[in-house]
Amino acid sequence: MALLDWFALNARDLPWRRTCDPYAVWVSEIMLQQTQVKTVIPYWERWMREVPTIEAAAGASPDKIHKLWEGLGYYTRARNLQKAAQQIVARQDAILKSRRSRGNETPHVVSYKFPKNFDDILALPGIGRYTAGAICSIAFNQPTPILDGNVIRVLTRVFGISENPREKETNVRLWKLAEELVATAAKYHTRRSSRSEEAHFEIGNSQSLLTSAATITENCSVLNQSLMELGALICTPRKPQCRICPVKKLCVAFREKRVEKLPNLGRREAATARHFVAFVAERNGRFLVRQRPAGVVNAHLWEFPNVEIDLDRSSSTANRDQSAHYSSKNGQSRLTSTATAEKPGPEIALAAEQLGFETYEVMPLCTLKHSITRYRITLEAFRVCLGGASDTSPHLKQAKSGTRITRRSEMGMWKTPAQLQQLAFSSAHRTILEKLPVAPK
Repeated sequence: MALLDWFALNARDLPWRRTCDPYAVWVSEIMLQQTQVKTVIPYWERWMREVPTIEAAAGASPDKIHKLWEGLGYYTRARNLQKAAQQIVARQDAILKSRRSRGNETPHVVSYKFPKNFDDILALPGIGRYTAGAICSIAFNQPTPILDGNVIRVLTRVFGISENPREKETNVRLWKLAEELVATAAKYHTRRSSRSEEAHFEIGNSQSLLTSAATITENCSVLNQSLMELGALICTPRKPQCRICPVKKLCVAFREKRVEKLPNLGRREAATARHFVAFVAERNGRFLVRQRPAGVVNAHLWEFPNVEIDLDRSSSTANRDQSAHYSSKNGQSRLTSTATAEKPGPEIALAAEQLGFETYEVMPLCTLKHSITRYRITLEAFRVCLGGASDTSPHLKQAKSGTRITRRSEMGMWKTPAQLQQLAFSSAHRTILEKLPVAPK
């Protein structure tokens, strides 16, 4: 079966495919960067309910943007999306103001429009060549190429490209192939075809990848989406379903039994283990949390005081410019015993010293293990209870529990469980919060 015919019959019913609204398509493409479709769907639906327009995204508070993105990871995406929305609004407001200053009659702007020009889209924060191409082709049916992980996998296998696609020359070749595919598809965007007709395009001596037995009026959009869908559902990284692939007869890798070897991404970088310790300090029903500063990983998100421990050197590094947790969406947690307090080990004492805690007893809360890129992260969380005074300052005198905070700097704010639920936490620290028995559900 032809690629477009296969897509028409097998494409997943995704909510952003039910609209051609470029804003909705844009939001979906940003969320889908390095994130699985099944994870994105509820986030996209909630986002579109809460901030359904460019103007709404531009005017939303940063706290709302982070809360809507909470748990999705790679939070720079959300901040760049808002920056881009603000640029679109500012630019169109400037144009409107200029027209009015010249005395032109201009109706009130009811909605702000997403730009259609590829270069204008590419110039927006957080948008690269792939994302700009995806928006132009899907939302506007323009013949702009796309090249993400799924498309790279399909093209390297179909055309038998054994070189590393990350290398410049190979990457340029793949972009050229993607460009020729969508450009040829564009030639047939108004053609009505029957089962006896075929819309052909050829690259080199390859046979046609695209035949159509239906009425195709948006070939650019459908072609790019079908390439991505083929990579997601059939031409998968492991155990590809070659026997039911609509283009298997054209696939060089299938014919030469090289499917499992392509794409050739080179040797994987060795994994690096990292160890963090977090303290959940409670006093009078409030918990100590801090907000990460701008310009660092997980910027502006909230977390419990924590520090990275270098076990090999028996020293600790304050968590000021690195992430206490790298925002893994798939992190699995393991709850350790919280039945008894215990004397802290040397690494825990080091962490407490770095954070300004003078700790004699701690209660193990949970241990989280997760991965992000090449890092294998362990985050241990401990409870410490502070008592006595009603003052909410983090600078405390001796506490009843045997724990005190010895310095004020960078310690954060005391929040009730209800207040904590309103804050946007990184994924690991949200899991810690959910382990607390007092946390509201």
